Amino acid sequence: MNTPEFSTLTVTLVEHVAEVRLNRPDKSNAMNEAMWQEIRQAFEWVDATPEARVAILSGEGKNFCAGIDLAMLASIQQQIAHVDGARSREALRRLILDLQDCLSSIERCRKPVIAAIQGACVGGALDLVSCCDMRYAAGDAVFSIKEIDLGMVADVGTLQRLPRLIGEGMTRELAYTGRTVGADEAARLGLINSNFGDFSRLTAEVRAIAQTIAAKSTLAIRGTKDVLNFSRDHSVADGLNYVAGWNAAMLLSSDLSESIVAQREKRAPRFDD
Repeated sequence: MNTPEFSTLTVTLVEHVAEVRLNRPDKSNAMNEAMWQEIRQAFEWVDATPEARVAILSGEGKNFCAGIDLAMLASIQQQIAHVDGARSREALRRLILDLQDCLSSIERCRKPVIAAIQGACVGGALDLVSCCDMRYAAGDAVFSIKEIDLGMVADVGTLQRLPRLIGEGMTRELAYTGRTVGADEAARLGLINSNFGDFSRLTAEVRAIAQTIAAKSTLAIRGTKDVLNFSRDHSVADGLNYVAGWNAAMLLSSDLSESIVAQREKRAPRFDD
C-alpha cells in the first residue's frame, strides 16, 4: 500500500511493520520545525492504518537524533514576538504545548512503537524515545538530557516520563548534570531494554521483535497498550477496574475464537487487521 511522503522522514510498511525513519542525516537528524509536525502526522497515520500493526522508530545515518535543531531554537524569539509581553509569552506556551503534542502522538498511537537507537540520542531525542513503548540500542548509543547545558528546562516530556523508566534519583542526576550515559549503563538503568552491540544486529533484532508483535491479535495488542498506559497513570484499583471494562467490551472477539481454533488445529492463528 502507499505510505505518506515527508520532507524529514521516510515511512515504509512491510509485513504489517511500519518503520518511521528520521531522515536528516547531514544534520544528525536534528529536529527542525517540519520534523516535529511530520512526526505527529506519521504516527497519526500509523494509528489510523489497519495494516500497520506495530511501528519502529529509527534514524538514518550515524546518529539517531541530535535533539532540537538549534536554528529552530534560535528562531523562537522571532516567532513569538509581540509588542505585548503577555501575548508573546502566551504564544511561547502554545508553541511548547504543540511540540509536546507532536511527541505525545507516539504515546497516543494505539500500536506499539519500538525505538531503535544508534549514536547520539540527546536532548529532544530523549524526549522522543521516552514516548515509545520499548527502546533498544546499538553499542555506540549515547544518551543525555542536554537541555541543562543550553540553560533551559527540558519541556517536552523527559522530566515527566523518564522517572517512570529509570527512577526519580537517577533522572535528577542526569537532568542536573547533563552527563552522557552509554548503552551499557542505559541497559542497567532500564532506559533501554537491551544493548544489541552491533548496529546490524540491532536492526535485525528489533525487526524480529516487531514481527512477533505483528503476529499477535491486533485487538489484544491495542488493548494491552491502552491498559498499560492507563494503569501507569492511575492506582492499581483504578487500573483493575479499567481492564475489567475493556474486557467486558472486547474479550469475546473473533480473535479469541481464532486463537482457540488455531490451538486445536495446531497451527498459527490468523488475525484480522
